[in-house]
Amino acid sequence: MKKFRKVLDGLTTSSPGATVSSPSCGSAAGTPTAAPTPKEIDVQETLVSENFQLCKTVRHGFPYQPTALAFDPVQKILAIGSRSGGVRILGRPGVDCYCQHESGAAVLQLQFLINEGALVSACADDTLHLWNLRQRRPAILHSLKFNRERITFCHLPFQSKWLYVGTERGNTHIVNIESFILSGYVIMWNKAIELSTKTHPGPVVHLSDSPKDEGKLLIGFESGTIVQWDLRGKKADFRIYYDEAIHSVSWHHEGKQFMCSHSDGSLTLWNLRNTTKPFQVTFPHGKIQKDGRKESCKPILKVEYKTCRNSEPFVIFSGGLSYDKAGRRPALTIMHGKAITVLEMDYPIVEFMVLCETPYNNEVQEPYAVVVLLEKDLIVVDLTQSNYPVFENPYPMDIHESPVTCTAYFADCPPDIIPILYSIGAKHKKTGYSQKEWPISGGTWTLGSHTYPEIIITGHADGSIKFWDASAITLQMLYKMKTSKVFEKPKPGEGRAAELVEEDPFAIQMVSWCPQSRIFCVVGISAHIILYRFSKYDANTQIVSLEVRLQCDSEDVISPSENENNPSFSETGSHSPQPHHHHQHQHPASPGSRTPEGIKDSIPCLKVKDRAVRVPPGYQSELVIQLLWVDGEPPQQITSLDINSAYGLLAFGNCNGLAVVDYLQKTVILCMSTLDLYGSTDPYQRLTRSPRRNRQSTSGLTELTDNQQSIDMERSKSPTSGNLLTHSHTDTHQQPPILHSLNANVFDCRENSFTRSRSSSVSSIDRDTKEAVTTLQFGESYGRKNDVLPTPCLWVGTSLGVVLLIPMSIPTDQEERMEEPVTMGVSGALLMLKGSVLRFSFLDCMGALIQTPYEVWRDHNAPEDPDRPRRRKLVHFSPSSSQDACGDGHLAVVCSERQAKVFLMPSQSCLFVHNITESSFVLRADVVSVCNSVCLACFCANGHVMTLSLPSLRPLMDVNYLPLTDMRIARTFYFTNGGQALYLSSPTEIQRITYSQEMCDNLQEMLGELFTPIETPEAQNRGFLKGFFGGNAHTFDREELFGEAAAGKASRSLAQHIPGQGGVEGMKVAASGAVGELARARIALDERGQRLGELEERTALMMTSAEAFSKHAHELMLKCKDKKWYQF
Repeated sequence: MKKFRKVLDGLTTSSPGATVSSPSCGSAAGTPTAAPTPKEIDVQETLVSENFQLCKTVRHGFPYQPTALAFDPVQKILAIGSRSGGVRILGRPGVDCYCQHESGAAVLQLQFLINEGALVSACADDTLHLWNLRQRRPAILHSLKFNRERITFCHLPFQSKWLYVGTERGNTHIVNIESFILSGYVIMWNKAIELSTKTHPGPVVHLSDSPKDEGKLLIGFESGTIVQWDLRGKKADFRIYYDEAIHSVSWHHEGKQFMCSHSDGSLTLWNLRNTTKPFQVTFPHGKIQKDGRKESCKPILKVEYKTCRNSEPFVIFSGGLSYDKAGRRPALTIMHGKAITVLEMDYPIVEFMVLCETPYNNEVQEPYAVVVLLEKDLIVVDLTQSNYPVFENPYPMDIHESPVTCTAYFADCPPDIIPILYSIGAKHKKTGYSQKEWPISGGTWTLGSHTYPEIIITGHADGSIKFWDASAITLQMLYKMKTSKVFEKPKPGEGRAAELVEEDPFAIQMVSWCPQSRIFCVVGISAHIILYRFSKYDANTQIVSLEVRLQCDSEDVISPSENENNPSFSETGSHSPQPHHHHQHQHPASPGSRTPEGIKDSIPCLKVKDRAVRVPPGYQSELVIQLLWVDGEPPQQITSLDINSAYGLLAFGNCNGLAVVDYLQKTVILCMSTLDLYGSTDPYQRLTRSPRRNRQSTSGLTELTDNQQSIDMERSKSPTSGNLLTHSHTDTHQQPPILHSLNANVFDCRENSFTRSRSSSVSSIDRDTKEAVTTLQFGESYGRKNDVLPTPCLWVGTSLGVVLLIPMSIPTDQEERMEEPVTMGVSGALLMLKGSVLRFSFLDCMGALIQTPYEVWRDHNAPEDPDRPRRRKLVHFSPSSSQDACGDGHLAVVCSERQAKVFLMPSQSCLFVHNITESSFVLRADVVSVCNSVCLACFCANGHVMTLSLPSLRPLMDVNYLPLTDMRIARTFYFTNGGQALYLSSPTEIQRITYSQEMCDNLQEMLGELFTPIETPEAQNRGFLKGFFGGNAHTFDREELFGEAAAGKASRSLAQHIPGQGGVEGMKVAASGAVGELARARIALDERGQRLGELEERTALMMTSAEAFSKHAHELMLKCKDKKWYQF
């Protein structure tokens, strides 16, 4: 616990802020002023660095660029590998684990050790890894790196500890799973094929043991050669040479026949009695043409041949469609008897796997489902019903249904909001799913004790919004809405929206949500804002449209017309006529909006529906605000937004200026350029410039892989670019500096490859000398230094580091509020920081967070009760309500791209200042509650996540967490209360992290268990005769064949064994609780055993060396035995 005492004498020189050469601590004109009375701030800060630790918690969504699939039929868990080296392991809802290979190499294949709690992964860097799944966070126990050969296929027989590994050279190696060491037993390609064969058979594409005899290994080569290898006799039983390339092989459970899929779209069935030719050849999708030839078909990439007790066998395959049908979607074909069903997929099939009742390959398989891994989806088909319905997926695999363009994260929401959203959203769920239970039901998960209501909101490129229940580290969709329904569909001839944004005119840029009042606001890329209210009743609504002309340059003079007036404001504030306020049916006609030259003017990008529409329960649009084209120039994107339900006001800004809308009266009460907001207090000498004519680029927001934007070189040409304006009263004619972080000297640092785009969520705006409004915040504050009581204020932050306070006068009576105008005085206080302003927050003088006022939610569509008229119920948090220590007043926390400052209001004295970064810039900053206190959390472009104490701005944590590589992370990073944050780790996945030590400590309890002790099902009784005549499968001893005693050691240069450090560390984490001591003892034994093993290896080497020496000595003795002394 640390106590901060600071006596303010009212002079700027006494505060830490005065050491920074900026007019941040003086009055608007820069003159130091004395506070009315000296005050003592006594804040006991409870947060210390030990309260903070950064770690990943859980990853949601579909694995990006999947490559491999595996299923444990006993544990009933599924594993998916990806191109970036990630492995997702899924079980019942809540059991969802993400692992990452450090190398980042693509996962080629996954193999479960069935019912053993382990997984083998084969990666593109020719390394095998063994994962321990018996801990909540899986870790690698062993790795084996192949040096001279490339891995192409792996096969692990059930209940075997020997893994078969096929390579690109056509060889088959055998790995001991327990020690992860290569056996000396190798099946060389030239031994497998006949010596007379002149060509190489190609890479190994298939390995499987015969269901009839485990001592027989079927090897499939890419060229079409198939060999059954007798492991005991070390010879080939038979060889098949087929003239079509093989993609996969599948056995009949009796082991007497197998099926192959080929590159010409054919399936061949082979009988072991006669392997000279296939028993059957079929082209399932190849029809006979008029000339008698078969249609050419695409390759069948995989086939599975599964038998049933009471019906015909299933033959399920992917691919094989005819080439002539252009534009046909990828398909999975299910052949059951004579019935052929083609299931068309939305995306290409990566892999599929048939789920069967038994893990034994020599029993009737009884398939019950097919897991199909697509490029962008995971579906499971129910095989037990003739129409093959799909199961309803309990995981959130459709986050990326439309690309995510923005996120918001709300922890500790009102407890009633999640059930209400779920009940509304459940009415719109799809139907037609299988009635059976989701078959991937492995693992265990219980609701932890450290849970509270959490909601994640995602905005998408198609204008849709999704609300997700994120409580207890799970993710479940609650409610979806489409903002595009507010607008008319653009006609093909018009294309007004297409001229601004070619692909996604409705893409969401930012969202603002008040969970208490349930008011929701979205900002779209076409410079539009939609305000929604929540209702449990459906309604007929007429959407009100407001159009705002916010296109002012510093030298622009907009002449008043009949539609709009040039707003002018006195110091006390005046009511401005609202531009273009009308219901949509009063729209000016589009042709009339064009000048004779055809230049667009005073028209919005999108057309709002001008008719009454029936809206279902849920979020219902009430107001649409659109910025207008001006003189053929499209409106600039909105860069900041705030809404306050208690005031009934909505404020937004862009690189041209600020507008404030009274959404209760549906009027615009302020619309002016940023320069006009200063009045006489402008700290800069402005240079005139020509109006901007270039088009706004919007491609960066919706692309999955964001292109880096080049730096505006004009900015670096300014001689004073990047220098902070000094606190000077003499030189008033110097050129205005550019205080934005996009200057040349910052980006000469080559370590930071990240460059800024025009996305508003990272507070980067037009790279010219315009001053953008980058953040806004309503709240009770002191608009002027001599104010005695707090009043409603709007805090405005700009891209030049300027903070403006605009006091407002809002009628308090409900009737007056709906009729009397809200007035705003624009010449309020002015403060300064380095870099673009990102965040405001307010603390009382005891250091507690002051919540912004809000209106308690009431349903506007509920039936009227004459006895209880509906009135607005407002909740205010006045800064003067809880302070006895310093009387009236509060602390204002302001964070910019470079620094954070804490001001005392109303004196505007700077109490604390902290320069967050010099070489980079802050992308996201939030004041959040952690451990019953508050701190400032920041995410920088160089990947650092840091927390600062409040109000003293002491650094508490600084972790180099995430090297920023693209705009996606910057656009979607979001801090919330409880020490949590999230970002989009890939175009399809949300990564949640925590920076709270308490949550890191409790994470083990919150995660699901992947492994559950289950008895392996017993093999069926085969009967005496069947066992006697059916081969000697059960007498096959692999240890006898592959062990070191029989096969010797493999060449050391062939593969390198790498012990997994993470395995022991993971076991140490797991070794807590009731069995902690036992687990620790086991770890110690393992480590001791490992050391003993190494000693044994060294001893064996010495013995081998001694034997060799003895042998050579004996040979020499025999050689010299009969020689005479003169013969030497």
